[in-house]
Amino acid sequence: MLFLMVLVFPSFVFFGVQGYNRFMQGEHAVARVGDQSISPQEFDAAQRQRLDRMREMLGPNFDPKIFDTPQARAAVLDSLIAEKALAQETAKANVFVSAQRVIGVIKSIPAFQQDGKFNYERYKTLLGAQGQDEISFEQRVRVDLVQQTLLRAIADSSFVPRTLAANMQRWAEEEREIRELRFRVEDFLPQVKVTDAAINEYYTTNKAEFETPESVRAEYVVLTLDAVASQIAVPEGELRAYYEQNKSRYGRPEERRASHILFTAGDRGTAKDKEGARKIAQEVLAKVRANPADFAKLAKQYSKDPGSADKGGDLGFFGRNMMVKPFEDAAFSLKEGQISDLVETDFGFHIIRVTEIKPAQLKPFEEVRAEIETEYRRQQAQKKFAEAAETFTNTVFEQADSLQPVADKLKLQIQVADTVTRQGIPPRPGTPPVFVPHMIDALFAPDAIKNSRNTEAIETGPNTLASARVVQYRPAALRPLDEVRDQIKTLVDRAEATRLAKEAGVKKLAELTAAANDAGFGKSRTISRSKPEGLPDEAVKAIMRVPADKLPTYVAANLEGGAYGIFQVLSAKMPAQPDAARNEQLARNLQQTIGNGDDAAYVDALKAKYKAEVLRSDLAPEKPVSSGSK
Repeated sequence: MLFLMVLVFPSFVFFGVQGYNRFMQGEHAVARVGDQSISPQEFDAAQRQRLDRMREMLGPNFDPKIFDTPQARAAVLDSLIAEKALAQETAKANVFVSAQRVIGVIKSIPAFQQDGKFNYERYKTLLGAQGQDEISFEQRVRVDLVQQTLLRAIADSSFVPRTLAANMQRWAEEEREIRELRFRVEDFLPQVKVTDAAINEYYTTNKAEFETPESVRAEYVVLTLDAVASQIAVPEGELRAYYEQNKSRYGRPEERRASHILFTAGDRGTAKDKEGARKIAQEVLAKVRANPADFAKLAKQYSKDPGSADKGGDLGFFGRNMMVKPFEDAAFSLKEGQISDLVETDFGFHIIRVTEIKPAQLKPFEEVRAEIETEYRRQQAQKKFAEAAETFTNTVFEQADSLQPVADKLKLQIQVADTVTRQGIPPRPGTPPVFVPHMIDALFAPDAIKNSRNTEAIETGPNTLASARVVQYRPAALRPLDEVRDQIKTLVDRAEATRLAKEAGVKKLAELTAAANDAGFGKSRTISRSKPEGLPDEAVKAIMRVPADKLPTYVAANLEGGAYGIFQVLSAKMPAQPDAARNEQLARNLQQTIGNGDDAAYVDALKAKYKAEVLRSDLAPEKPVSSGSK
């Protein structure tokens, strides 16, 4: 034991809890695609990102347990494998996206806009809050656009015959004139007489419905990076020193607005070859220098940049590292209103004109002090978290009869969850998750229930450790019959009334089939598959399934709330004139659906091409069960 402690505890001090977990789990790849592998850290990061997206989308309805299943984890890994396969294929196919397109996409993201316009300060702040820098984010956008370009080419090649769309529109808009006779459950409730024997039988047969699940009242403490950060002293001198060392982060860098005229070579370019394009560019440059006021007109006439030509070559404002280097160097060397010589880039030849300059501005220390303090605390907390995590882990283990010692040592708050079941508890918005599956298993372990000992320190999220203990255990229990008698009576009442309603409806349908009778039916109305007028799918299918040459006739279907409906189908009518706009929309939807299927098939083919392989059996997708006989 002493030998093991000598091995284990130094590793906690040096690596921290997360590093120790990675050490114990190994650094083996979880999957391989071609010559690239997917590490456990990359997989964990993708899983956290997915949870963060779902948490943001669902808000208080977010339940992490839904995404903590073998199927969900396999789906995350499968998406990573698809990305790796696409990345290798786009590199091999030399798919390229221009810097201008990347900039355009980033500027169009609503999160980076203020008053409908791209705001660089907001852009920088949001990236910083997510721990990203501009270069890595822009590279990620470029990669996504490259992959979308490849997939769009596959999807756009899908073909939908117009006759198919037209036939589907006719099928969706075929009309049926009907009359309805409805047998409502409420109308049969007065006929139901529920006996005590029936209530007792239901209670005995369905005991699981009336059980309260086993649960515990639990105390717990949570150690987070924010908790460590809140206890860090903040010397004013260090904040000012940090400000001086990182002034570039607290100012708006210089931005320039420029217009350009692009000349390219190739079949659809300015000229067939590079020298021809250069010659034309030089001729246009002479015209621009002779009359700078014609720049926009000449850009519309000559520029081969589809994104800016119609706007007179205007590229809007941009900062450093947002354009290819030769273009950026030229643009940032010009004065306002000045026109460049020919600038050659991978895209072709450019004539650049700087139209406006926003000089760099630095925010005063007082304005950004709170931001610097938050950043300072977080940086110091990152350094101290491993030490705090070791203290947390050791204390909850060594003084396992109470959480008070660890709460006192690390200045944490002991919290209480009154009813924790084996399904956990709904997460509270704005609080870190605690009752993850691993924690639930630990809380309901026999030793934890019997002796009320602290659980081990459990990593419930990034930079988050928790420990809990059972204060009170409540075993599963059957609620007494007297307590649920009224509830059972309501259920049995309704079930019997539903049976009587359907029985009466079936009898009436038989009578109508033998001798048609309009008594009891409502006014006629028209429905279609696209306009069901409130009828459930089962009823619409029954009505539309009747051959048009067999009308009038009667059909029946179950309705909402247990009701039973009989429908007199009087006539069928096809739409006289197809709606051209609707037909076009339907064709686009069909093409998109087929295109999505083609995309999925293409990605599957790429996985096979690059020999994608899942190396961890617990992350492999489930194989479909064969229904064939041996």
